Amino acid sequence: MEPDPDLSAARAVRRAIQRLSRRLQLQRDADGLSLTKISLLGHLARKGPMAAGALAAADRLQPQSVTRVLAELEADGLIERLANVADKRQRVFSISEAGRVTLAADMRVRDEWLAGALRAELTPAERDAVLHAAAILDRLADAD
Repeated sequence: MEPDPDLSAARAVRRAIQRLSRRLQLQRDADGLSLTKISLLGHLARKGPMAAGALAAADRLQPQSVTRVLAELEADGLIERLANVADKRQRVFSISEAGRVTLAADMRVRDEWLAGALRAELTPAERDAVLHAAAILDRLADAD
């Protein structure tokens, strides 16, 4: 029986993404924010104010886990709790200026390492292909 080419492709993509993810995690400050906190700040920076439930869904986390993390981010001054203009009974969370600075600093180290690796290891055509693949991988990340 011939192996499923889609399954083989999926394995190759998963392995490559996991290896790159681990390599990028090594670039993070050991005393930095958790990956969950960085992810939630990233959603708020990209999408604007969001309710706790929407943040949980965006990261495919349990709402009670997100509530605890949001409380910690709020206590650290990295997010702000705001009234929801669409539903006065609900609150939304917004990234604060301190949160933006913290998020940018966390990403900067990893982005600088990756930029150096892209320059050193890839041809211009390969860098273009990686950029194109990144957009496609973003779409896959949003798939159900």
